[in-house]
Amino acid sequence: MNYTPEMEKAMQNTHHMGYADYCRKLENRMKVEKRRQADHDKCKHILAEIDNQIHK
Repeated sequence: MNYTPEMEKAMQNTHHMGYADYCRKLENRMKVEKRRQADHDKCKHILAEIDNQIHK
């Protein structure tokens, strides 16, 4: 995969590490993926709440 400067900037801003650090250590990858999963779950919950309010 081609890693672009925009992707690097987003990784730095969001996870405070570069892509090279992300790739280098399993511990770093696990932290990032846990954060991503938590964010995804939070967004799904918010969407379900909004959907529930719309269909009342």
